[in-house]
Amino acid sequence: MKIALGSDHGGFNMKTAVIMDLKERGLEFEDLGCYNMESVDYPDYAKEVASRVITQKADEGILVCTTGIGMSMAANRFAGIRAALCLNARMAKSARTHNNANILVLAGGLTPVTDLKDILDEWFNNSFNDAPERHRRRVDKIDEL
Repeated sequence: MKIALGSDHGGFNMKTAVIMDLKERGLEFEDLGCYNMESVDYPDYAKEVASRVITQKADEGILVCTTGIGMSMAANRFAGIRAALCLNARMAKSARTHNNANILVLAGGLTPVTDLKDILDEWFNNSFNDAPERHRRRVDKIDEL
């Protein structure tokens, strides 16, 4: 599995923690920036991550900004992307099992780094494979929009 990873300056510290976690899990990833805390425009990074997922150069994506809202809005502009802002582990599990999310969006300014491992555990340990028909029907309707 390959993960495309991106953040803006507000998500840089959280992204650094994500990188450490991905390394511990032995997962392959591509860090698409940003690479420091200098102000940048989050849509640029959402575009890069979403593009990697759409073209299957990455299996999934992770985006981080201060609230997660901007990254979610930008990434979800791309057909085929289902980016889910997950502030806690329960949201991450639901995003995977109910919504077939393919990009995890984190809020670097709202979610404590101490919660990150639990969020990533739920994200990586759950999938849409065994989803009930009602969830598949709903995701199909999202994809048709």
